[in-house]
Amino acid sequence: MSIRSRINLIIFQTLVFSLMFALFGRLFYLQILESDKYQDAAISIQSRDVVTPAVRGAITDINGVPMVVDLPGLVVSINRIELDKQQDKGVLVLSKVANLFGLEYSDIYQRTRLCGELPRNNRAGCWNGTRYQPIPLIGSASQDLALKIMENADLYSGVEVQSVPIRSYPSLANENVAHVLGYVGAVTDEDLKNPQVNYYRNEVVGKSGLEVQYNEYLRGTPGVRTFLVNRKEVVTKQNKNIQAIAGNNLITNIDAKLQSGVEKSLAAAVQRARASGYRGDSGAAIVLEIKTGRVLAMASYPTYDPTIWQKGLTVKQAEDLFSEAKGVPALSRPLQGLFAPASTFKAISVVAAADAGYSLNASYNCPAFVEIGTRTFKNFGSVGAGRIPLDLGLAISCDSLWYQMAYDEWVRDGGLKPKSSPSDYFFKAAKAFSVGILTGIDLPSELKGRLPDRQWKQNWYEQNKDFYCNYKDKAKKADLTPYLIEIARENCLDGNKIRAGDAVNFSIGQGDTLVTPLRLAQIYAAIANDGVYYKPQVARAIVDADGKIIKEFKPEIADTIKIEQSTWDFLHRGLRMVVTKGTAAGVFAGFPVEVSGKTGTAQVFGRNPNGSPKDDTSWFAAYGPTDDPQYAVVMMVSQGGFGASTSGLGVRNIFETLFGVTGGRVDPEKAIFPNGVPTTIAKVDLKKVAAKVDLTDVNGGGVKKK
Repeated sequence: MSIRSRINLIIFQTLVFSLMFALFGRLFYLQILESDKYQDAAISIQSRDVVTPAVRGAITDINGVPMVVDLPGLVVSINRIELDKQQDKGVLVLSKVANLFGLEYSDIYQRTRLCGELPRNNRAGCWNGTRYQPIPLIGSASQDLALKIMENADLYSGVEVQSVPIRSYPSLANENVAHVLGYVGAVTDEDLKNPQVNYYRNEVVGKSGLEVQYNEYLRGTPGVRTFLVNRKEVVTKQNKNIQAIAGNNLITNIDAKLQSGVEKSLAAAVQRARASGYRGDSGAAIVLEIKTGRVLAMASYPTYDPTIWQKGLTVKQAEDLFSEAKGVPALSRPLQGLFAPASTFKAISVVAAADAGYSLNASYNCPAFVEIGTRTFKNFGSVGAGRIPLDLGLAISCDSLWYQMAYDEWVRDGGLKPKSSPSDYFFKAAKAFSVGILTGIDLPSELKGRLPDRQWKQNWYEQNKDFYCNYKDKAKKADLTPYLIEIARENCLDGNKIRAGDAVNFSIGQGDTLVTPLRLAQIYAAIANDGVYYKPQVARAIVDADGKIIKEFKPEIADTIKIEQSTWDFLHRGLRMVVTKGTAAGVFAGFPVEVSGKTGTAQVFGRNPNGSPKDDTSWFAAYGPTDDPQYAVVMMVSQGGFGASTSGLGVRNIFETLFGVTGGRVDPEKAIFPNGVPTTIAKVDLKKVAAKVDLTDVNGGGVKKK
């Protein structure tokens, strides 16, 4: 054999041995090193999971009284295994079910088909699970119709009636609290993609409010039964059976009785505004415990029936939730409503004035109007009060006093040619109270408001300069008025500068300043507590079914405003004068508990959908008792008119509920917290639901009160 032939043979042998080595190496890797992985994969192809969702934890008030709880409800489901065995594949049975419940057969057929059985372009409403678990068809079925199915099992072969947990709202104190509680809904594709949580298709999860904020605690652990099947989809054996574990309960700081009273007071305030000729389209009310930040009540108007999510949202209900004509009931005004704070903001201006060196014990002019440049800024009602002490100026809510002070400070800061480091006392005071920053409440979707300082003005200008510089081409035809054209011209030239008008409007809570009702409540809690304010907290504790504390949420200081004690003392005196000698004196006449507060009536630019000009926003922010402040209370009514007569009276009604005031006298037995807000964690008492609710009445997904 030649040398060349030997070399070729060696190369060939080497190649063969290399291939064999690679093959055996791969087999070793697959069968030995990765055997567990591929064994699991093989089982997963042959396995089918039947998931039983866990009973979701209850959400209770501060006393352990359930505000939302899973209660038994009747659900009509279809067993596809049984239907598929029938000669007509269940056509006759499904037709009978459709007739019984007044539904279309085509809809029922669609909802009982696996998504893989239908064309890709026609899978709306298909079943995303497997045929080995019941397919829910009728949620919250009436007892009568469910009994017809159970009594005629031979006619409804493959149709099952099950008692399953349904999210229910006992409303034992007639509270609504829909925006705080939130709602649950079916797992979505996005939920299933979440790598941090192992969701199953037929679970319900939190979608808004406390339900989503604390979903990880409320959800529980679903039960899973895994069956092994052969290639013909015949069950060969049960592989595992994991029992469901109920979710933990969430105890909140909300008091259900107080919440009910606050909701009624807010609704009455809105109706009062309408009776006075104002539009009164929405509102908010909040009660905070000053020394902890606990949210004791929080109401939004208009609201909605929280049970609609469990019954199944109709098209009309979905439209109504976000309808402007209906007031957008889905919007949580305390957290998401942004409004100019008006004269309630003057408490912050007092802090600015003190920092700027103005004497809080001096007297100042309160003229009927003030001329600034080419504009005339009028006092409220165009009435002057002469030279008055500053505390009286706060009490009667003089605007022109602050116009002059804010203008003088604007001039000292350089006016339209500001200094490199302007003092900006008014902006800094607002920043100290965290205006324009989230409060950090433990609820989703909070908005932060707006602090229109120099940086905000610059950012706004950069975003809008092109629009204003080309206003005639880009504005709507209806907005091409001489006044708006002139404003656009000014904004094009120097829209990034703080003008005199911006400064004076800011001092009285108008202009571009926006706050949420929750932020204003926190501001007045800070004033009542000499600058120390807390993060608003709805949750009190997470407890398991046996009452064991899983997690406790303790008060958390958000910040401390450090100013002279004399300034706090002045504010306490001035805000007390508001309800004794000032704008709220008439509303609080004869009230047996000393409280302090401030009215606000904010002018609103713009028009309603019907073309009418928008009415003023009504505010009242308060705290009490004055000598030992415990509660901060804020009410806002959008397009509600004057602050005192609309919101001021509403806040008085809330204080009456809090302190147990009846007929001008305090009845301690009627007070919400006769011994103060509870400091211990309550026990969840689900028996109260059973005692007051007929659990056998599940028609429409609701529960019937006894």
